Amino acid sequence: MPMSLTPGSRAPDFTLPADGNSTVRLSDHMGRKVVLFFYPRDDTSGCTREAKDFTELKPQFDTAEADIIGISADPISSHDKFKAKHQLEVALASDTDQSVLKNYGVWVEKSMYGRTYMGIERTTILIDRSGRISQIWRKVKVAGHAQQVLSSAQELD
Repeated sequence: MPMSLTPGSRAPDFTLPADGNSTVRLSDHMGRKVVLFFYPRDDTSGCTREAKDFTELKPQFDTAEADIIGISADPISSHDKFKAKHQLEVALASDTDQSVLKNYGVWVEKSMYGRTYMGIERTTILIDRSGRISQIWRKVKVAGHAQQVLSSAQELD
């Protein structure tokens, strides 16, 4: 059963394999702000736009001392191709067993064309320097979203 995450609660720590044969561990980012963006699938239109928008704003996120991590259930091989194809500069972590997705409450029942299935609800979570959740955006609409997250990261001390 996923925890009910709310602003002020501690962000569940995790360790996941990431692009380029790396590993992402949330606790390694203590002392910095972290943007976790959970997205449904590599190289689909909305997910590509979102990842490109975060990449475009990465210098400003860096200035705000905020690290950006994208998480989906796609395998690392898919992440590596996705990053190379679109020159993405954000870390992409792979949660193929959905354990982190479930912990963060973003692995949900969805429906399309009358068919129900389990999938990722596009969600972004901003974590403060002490590892607490500052803000949660659920059912994200991609247009303008990265800029909105950047503004919140810049305001967060």
